[in-house]
Amino acid sequence: MSALEIAGVATGILAVWLTTREKVWCWPIGIVSVALFVVVFWRARLYASMGLQVVYIGLSIYGWHAWVNGGQGDGPLKVSRATPRVLALAALAGLAGGAVLAAWLARRTDEALPVTDAATTSFSLVAQWMQTRKLVENWWIWLAVDLVYVVMYLSQRLAWTAGLYAVYTGLAVSGLLLWRRSLGQAS
Repeated sequence: MSALEIAGVATGILAVWLTTREKVWCWPIGIVSVALFVVVFWRARLYASMGLQVVYIGLSIYGWHAWVNGGQGDGPLKVSRATPRVLALAALAGLAGGAVLAAWLARRTDEALPVTDAATTSFSLVAQWMQTRKLVENWWIWLAVDLVYVVMYLSQRLAWTAGLYAVYTGLAVSGLLLWRRSLGQAS
């Protein structure tokens, strides 16, 4: 357990809690959290997770902009549902990205858990992109991925990070319920 990991956990919980409530401050606070986890995951030799944090910084900047200016008339974005086509493409992207990344990690690095880390990384990117567009289905993906992350991080002795993802699992349930309510109010 390091001070960086604890700070990443604290800011991560705050960022996801804000996300469940559709508060735009989730994005800058999330950027701080993921920047801290770049270092944590590098030290743990979880390179896909580390690279994911770098990508999250870019997606967070995009999400911040989209939530403020991505709706009708350049107004705030509202929660919506993904189309069947978007869901199919998201599943394909997650599977293909995970397979390619796992193969690369297994051959080119000393990655501790290449298949698990690659799959969770790939589907996390899918979920994060869906979250930037306020698609309610993102929470289902986060729920599944976060459960796998808990086990993965425990196996690497990152207890605080595993705890963070256990909290994220609960927040994913909360986010799903709150965003469904928001979706119902928009109808």
